[in-house]
Amino acid sequence: DTEREITAQEASLTEEQKEGIRVPSAAANVLERIAFAARESEFIDEKSGVSARLSISGMENLVSAAERRMLINGENSTTVRIADFWGVVPSITGKVELVYEGEQEGPYNVAIQLLGQAIKDEFLTLFPDPGKVRRGQEKDPYGTIRAWFSGGNVLDLVNDQSDAEFCKTLDNVAGLKSFVSTFQSSFEKEDLFFYMELVVHALAEFDVLSKETMDQQISFRDLLANMWEENGDDDME
Repeated sequence: DTEREITAQEASLTEEQKEGIRVPSAAANVLERIAFAARESEFIDEKSGVSARLSISGMENLVSAAERRMLINGENSTTVRIADFWGVVPSITGKVELVYEGEQEGPYNVAIQLLGQAIKDEFLTLFPDPGKVRRGQEKDPYGTIRAWFSGGNVLDLVNDQSDAEFCKTLDNVAGLKSFVSTFQSSFEKEDLFFYMELVVHALAEFDVLSKETMDQQISFRDLLANMWEENGDDDME
């Protein structure tokens, strides 16, 4: 909470950005959790520390990424998405010192790992741990979502797609909206689709789904289906 207050106070955002770009509470938490994850990472030099500037710069870049997308689509307002966190990567790589293992891993890969950890940490404060839910059990809260992906369906989220297309795409995932509504009944209406996107990204981080990042697009599909495709390719070879 203290770090969020500092970030909100110090981030240089224009009035237009503050009025037009909504930052859900969970999005602000993910941003701060990146700094927490960095302080615990084996790839970061603990002697150099992780300053509050990481989160401050990160907030500025996060909002700028959302604003860029909004302007591309000719919209007057928008809500920050998980996909907009690509804009935070330079804030991470530019504000931390890596140890040798981190340099070997690569600054970009370290930043993506920190983001993934932050997503998992925030997700677990909001929703059931998918690692503790057995697939196929009677009360599996993820059952409908798993079944949709197991049926061969693929979710493609394009980074710069309009708000209408973004919402429509997430709406296609059976059970996703009702799942979020069940466990976060008090959320602000404007944040619904952020939570829905967070769930999909988190399930990929927990290896429930597979995630493939391509140029300007992220695709999610059933993890086992992806394995079958890889094995099929090997058999053909």
